[in-house]
Amino acid sequence: MSDLSELYQQVILEHNKTPRNFKKLELFTHDADGYNPLCGDHYHVWLKLDGETITDIGFQGSGCAISKSSASMMTASVKGHTVKEAKELFEKFHSVIMTKIGDALPEETIEELGSLGALAGVREFPARIKCASLAWHALNAALSNSQTTISTESEKN
Repeated sequence: MSDLSELYQQVILEHNKTPRNFKKLELFTHDADGYNPLCGDHYHVWLKLDGETITDIGFQGSGCAISKSSASMMTASVKGHTVKEAKELFEKFHSVIMTKIGDALPEETIEELGSLGALAGVREFPARIKCASLAWHALNAALSNSQTTISTESEKN
């Protein structure tokens, strides 16, 4: 295993063991549910916006190490950023994990993702892509204030 792969595994395991922003926000402006009926992963995401800035974010629920780590890294990455920046990060993250095996990953995009790049490896395990993207789709729904439960089986995830 390469040193980079080991580092990425450590990042994922650390976020699973000690997730960032794993809390329910009592004062929030936007929220959404995300559910994967195939494996049972289920997360709720709460946002507090001040204008267009995400001033606080929290998530709670349960799921596998990949889904919990992804949710944790996501919250740490978007907190303090604008809605526009969060949506752009969603698009970059989603494009990386949806890149087919054998297709080159844009190195620049991986670098822009920072520690989120640790999750790029899930693309090698198609069944795990929905685990990694679940909380992101819930975030996207919350940012749009859609008031719906996002399901991995009803979206083009």
